[in-house]
Amino acid sequence: MGAGRFERADLLFSLCGLNCSLCPMYVRGSCTGCKAGSWCAVNCRIAPCSVRHGGIDYCFECAEYPCSKYDGIDRRDSLISHRNQLTDMAKAKRMGIEAYRDEQRAKETLLHRLLGDYDDGAHDVFFCLAANMLEVDDLQKAIGRAESSSANMEAREKAYFAKRELRRVADEKGVPLELRQWDGPW
Repeated sequence: MGAGRFERADLLFSLCGLNCSLCPMYVRGSCTGCKAGSWCAVNCRIAPCSVRHGGIDYCFECAEYPCSKYDGIDRRDSLISHRNQLTDMAKAKRMGIEAYRDEQRAKETLLHRLLGDYDDGAHDVFFCLAANMLEVDDLQKAIGRAESSSANMEAREKAYFAKRELRRVADEKGVPLELRQWDGPW
């Protein structure tokens, strides 16, 4: 990392704990992930902190983590849920970043399967949310159920079945699949 410049090698898991590869903006190609010049980094109040702390790749590497920048960070959502932000950071630290990235790549593969096989053009945000919030085996279970229910259906019906099965699995696990509204300044 150059002096005063925000740079990162991992563009799929952000500095602050968001799973960029599962965000609708990233999937659509509207964002390039957590790196200099991306929409998120330009508007981020945590990226400059990384530069000040020697270019750490993940906030959990900082001796001050979690700092006041994280107060309430998991109570609001953007196009991606922030609900698991702190949990995902702890998971990445516990598992090791390579194992965490492997899990995220598996989720990304399943997300692209949902988008390719079940999205009728109107459900990408929901599918991204489900991929972010559910575990790999839960996503696989929902996709398996959708496959058995939606063979030979039109795109709209297939999307309905996939969404229904994702909600069913989420309900079984007690995982909310709704984005929350912003409620003031971050």
